[in-house]
Order: sequence, then C-alpha cells, then structure tokens
Amino acid sequence: MKVGCIGLGDIAQKAYLPVLGALPGIELHLQTRTPATLDRVAGMLRLPAGQRHRDLDALLAEGLDAAFVHAPTAVHPEIVTRLLEAGVPTYVDKPLAYELADSERLVALAEDRGTSLAVGFNRRYAPGYAQCADHPRELILMQKNRIGLPEEPRSMILDDFIHVVDTLRFLAPGPVDDVTVRARVEDGLLHHVVLQLAGEGFTALGVMNRLSGSNEEILEVSGQDTKRQVVNLAEVIDHKGQPTVRRRGDWVPVARQRGIEQAVMTFLDAVRAGKTLSARDALATHELCERVVRAVRERSGVA
Repeated sequence: MKVGCIGLGDIAQKAYLPVLGALPGIELHLQTRTPATLDRVAGMLRLPAGQRHRDLDALLAEGLDAAFVHAPTAVHPEIVTRLLEAGVPTYVDKPLAYELADSERLVALAEDRGTSLAVGFNRRYAPGYAQCADHPRELILMQKNRIGLPEEPRSMILDDFIHVVDTLRFLAPGPVDDVTVRARVEDGLLHHVVLQLAGEGFTALGVMNRLSGSNEEILEVSGQDTKRQVVNLAEVIDHKGQPTVRRRGDWVPVARQRGIEQAVMTFLDAVRAGKTLSARDALATHELCERVVRAVRERSGVA
C-alpha cells in the first residue's frame, strides 16, 4: 500500500509515524512544506528521495491508497477536499475543521465520492477506555486538565476538549436528551468548561480546566456499586469494596496504550478490505462541540 502522511508536526512524529514506519507492506510517503523537517524525519525513517514530497500535487501523483492528515487544523478543509476528490481514503487528526459548515461539507463530499473518511478519536481504541464500555455507566466523569493554558474558546474546544466530548458520547449508555454547558471566560480566553449530558438512567460530565496546576486526564465510570477509574490512559483502578490497580505493562508502546496503533490498523484494514468508513458519527461529535462553543460565547457575552 502507498500511504501518505501530510504534516510532520509533534503528533505525527510522536504517535503516528512510529506505527506507520514499522508496518510491513507499507510504502510510506511524507509531505510537508518545510524542507528541513521533511529531510530530518524522512532520514530517521530511512525513506528515499522518491518518498519525500514538498507539495500535495507531488504526493497525489504517486497514486496513494490511503492518507493520514496531521497538518494544522486551519488547512484541513483544503487538504481533505483534495484527497477526497482524488478518491483517496483519508484519516484526519481531529478535528475535521474549526467551522461546523466545513466539517459537514467534507463528510458530504466523502459520501458523494464513496470514499472513506475517518477522524482520529484514538481514545475510543485506548484499552483502558474501551474496557469502560463494558462497565456499568450510570455516572460518567471525565477530566482533561492543563497548566497555565487558557485559550480562545473555539480553538480550545475543537482542538482539545473535543476528546472529552467524543469520549462522553462513546460511553453514554443511551440517547442524550439534556445538554448543559458551564464555563469561565476572562478577556476572551476560556479558563474552564463543564459539559453535562444526561439521558434515561445516566449522567455524563466532562470537565476541562486550563488553569488546573496539573496536566492530567482521569476517566471514571460507575454504577451498580462499582467504579472503574482510568488515570492518564495508563492505570486502571477497579473499585468494588477494595481498589484493584492494573498498570500499563513496561513494554507496552505508548501508541498502543493511547489507542493510536489500533485506530491506524482499523483504518488501514478497512482500506485493504475495500470497506468504506463513514464519518457521520464523528460529525455528531463536531455538532456537539459547536453547541458547546455557542453556549460558551453566549455566557461570556460574545456575539
């Protein structure tokens, strides 16, 4: 398979390229407009000159079987449009776009062309989180906090809080019939946001504090007098009378722990099998994020 990777930033280098570069049967092609980065990363992977590309036209000329997009979010619509119009099955690091209208257009284009479009919600594949889907979930609580990083609301919600939103949707045990948003905004910057989703017999709370004092991610699901807690995607604690702790094995790769490897393999296996993947469910997460953005702006008095 000829597989393209567009954008060679931090996430691509730390999470995706170590997986793609180690897969048998993959001819990996890299594309970025920064020559020094292209040569450095391709050199580390020992890729020849013919698999290094400085523009999208040159990459598309290779006749790709699939592509991974890790360029900045602002250019996702342009890049993904080109790939889908060329009939290339495409995996996009979240989000699809900052604006919901762009995300809707890309999903519609993929469906019109009969081409796979997948969004990188890796936490759905992370072992600790996937195990929570088999646990009673009357109450779901997810926190994803950062240190000293208040941000403009739309970029914070679509670039980061979207993981919380999607995880709550993934784990919700039934239809959501009530959505509540609380937030603190000062000088145009979002300090914290709280999302509550509720349905018949369950409540799900998602929290992000950008002035938390700690970089942390904690997921808890509980019900029927039991609780499962996942700390930083690596440690699973089951509470049933006495806590039982399970930690990530010493030799488990970080990409597998965080679900990156599994997401990549699911996408590529579908491409090999000729199965078309739909981004409709991912679009529902973007729609909910847009609802959060609007609620935050209304509460902060921003039109």
